[in-house]
Amino acid sequence: MKICMFTNTYLPHVGGVARSVSFFAEDLRKLGHQLMIIAPTFPGCEEHDKTEAGIFRVPAIQKFNGSDFSVRIPSPFLVDEQIDSFRPDIIHSHHPYLLGDAALRAARRRNLPLLFTHHTLYEEYAHYLSENPDNMKRFAVFLSSNYANLCDRVIAPSESIRDLIRERGVDVPVTVIPTGTDIPFFAKGEGKDFRRKYDIPETSFVIGHLGRLAPEKNLEYLAKALVPVLEKEKDSRFLVAGEGPSADNIAQIFHESGLHNRLVLTGKITGPDLADAYQAMDIFAFASLSETQGMVLTEAMAAGVPVIALDAPGAREVVRDGKNGRLLDRDAGEDQFAEALLDAIREPEKMLLWIKNAEKTALSFGREKTAEKLRQLYADAVGEKQQDGNYKTKELDMWDKFLLACSAEWELAVEKTESVIQTMDETQEVVGLDESDESYH
Repeated sequence: MKICMFTNTYLPHVGGVARSVSFFAEDLRKLGHQLMIIAPTFPGCEEHDKTEAGIFRVPAIQKFNGSDFSVRIPSPFLVDEQIDSFRPDIIHSHHPYLLGDAALRAARRRNLPLLFTHHTLYEEYAHYLSENPDNMKRFAVFLSSNYANLCDRVIAPSESIRDLIRERGVDVPVTVIPTGTDIPFFAKGEGKDFRRKYDIPETSFVIGHLGRLAPEKNLEYLAKALVPVLEKEKDSRFLVAGEGPSADNIAQIFHESGLHNRLVLTGKITGPDLADAYQAMDIFAFASLSETQGMVLTEAMAAGVPVIALDAPGAREVVRDGKNGRLLDRDAGEDQFAEALLDAIREPEKMLLWIKNAEKTALSFGREKTAEKLRQLYADAVGEKQQDGNYKTKELDMWDKFLLACSAEWELAVEKTESVIQTMDETQEVVGLDESDESYH
């Protein structure tokens, strides 16, 4: 099968979506399928693309609006040429906007099945796009839900996200397929070597965190929760692996608390260093409320590291409270998070049980299992399209292409217009405006 994926983020960008696309692409190739990935340019992508075939980069604006994302510059003819040359059997979109638009057009023009993975709670990223994030949050919800309904199938990375998007009006078939975890890779890391590299004593209790360091990850909360823990446990450290705009904020919190020498900020790490970083940790701390799946949580557990997290989508599918860590109420205060960590440090027998159960939990998220689920979903979607009376095995003639292109453009226009109108209507209701109010006009 020939699979064409559209994604707004891809390696060497560090983030959950980029890693998810990369993992599935690698595993699907191992199963014998051909992959083409269409993604924006990103700093360092030229070096990465020398190591991976089948990637087509589109021009993009780097570090859009202060974020670490690239935003593509429309180049429809270049994309069309690549797709026509590749001749895919299925289109898989990983975002509902930007290259997501291109994915919809590509599928409609060629009468191909279109799948969409709802990776992200897009409303949690509104602060990158608008000074009025409340309006943008509503728009993001409407946009992603309407886009999902234009697709043949939707993939949710967790049960929580499946239920949420159903509540938001997504009525096409939704299948839960989390991103798989490379269990052997994370299980064989060298934690002692990593500790030596970053001057962390072997005897220290290391509380770790790994991921993109951005405001939507709730890292200020996490850093403040860690301060009293490190103050009470003198031989403890906070290991933070990753990079992003919140790194300076974390450093400032620890500097102001006089604990800067107990904070280890590694910056961006990749390859074997990822497994080594997890193995250097004794427990993984996670406070994000914006996740759709717990990728870093299953990776930590594959390394035998239990987790303390807040109850949120993604985390609740992985963390079993009192079994492989602690799952605290999403509204838990920083003091409650700190107390949970202190309890774990002071009860080593409980930690041993959590470690054993964490390793068992990780096994259910193995990459082979999730890749096979995705392969089967592709086969089902292609089979259904072939049974559709409008499906054609030969290339569409120019007239059909024109009609299908018009249909795609119309659907996109309607989708975005409805989202804007609904957002405006809700805004008017919130502020109490109506058309008779002079200030409305």
